[in-house]
Amino acid sequence: MSTLVLTLAAPLQSWGADSKFERRNTEREPTKSGVIGLIACAFGYGRDDVDKIKTLFELKFGVRVDKPGVLLHDYHTAKSEKSAYVTNRYYLSDAKFTVGLEGNDLALLQRIADKLLNPVWPLFLGRRSCPPAERVFFEIADKPLREALHDPESKWYVFDFDSSLDDDEYPFYRRDNPESFSQRHRKYWNRRIVEVRKRLDIEHDAFEEV
Repeated sequence: MSTLVLTLAAPLQSWGADSKFERRNTEREPTKSGVIGLIACAFGYGRDDVDKIKTLFELKFGVRVDKPGVLLHDYHTAKSEKSAYVTNRYYLSDAKFTVGLEGNDLALLQRIADKLLNPVWPLFLGRRSCPPAERVFFEIADKPLREALHDPESKWYVFDFDSSLDDDEYPFYRRDNPESFSQRHRKYWNRRIVEVRKRLDIEHDAFEEV
């Protein structure tokens, strides 16, 4: 079992999971659909290359929040043939994440790494206006996902749910597991995920200053 580890850092990122019409939201950490889309760009896959992208869907996914950034609201004026309208768009400003993709096929992970280092199309973090500020590929770790992302200084993780792990982790659903990016038949499935927040180990006596 190996894990491809990525670094996602930029002045602006945006990871929408339920954006509709004039409101383009962002999650507080990268989505699986967004990261798979980034890798598809590196390979030069089109939206209709479903069979080529399908193998990427099956990789186990996790995120470590290194720097959560600040939620930023912006708006754009768009114009159609009939009228002009405003779209509200949300970004994460000055955020940094470490992402892991776990799989049994080491050759596939190595191909992904090679393409991220030499992408066919420009890479972006959620939207085309959000290029990465540093190299995306970090390493391939000979470890399972959670071990590969572990950092004793970090307190915030989001993982694919694994029923074989801690009983006190309660999953929730996010509709960001892609089946097809095709404009004609775009389709996503709900993904079960868990958010892990560690307590800060700080000794503090409230009466010390009294």
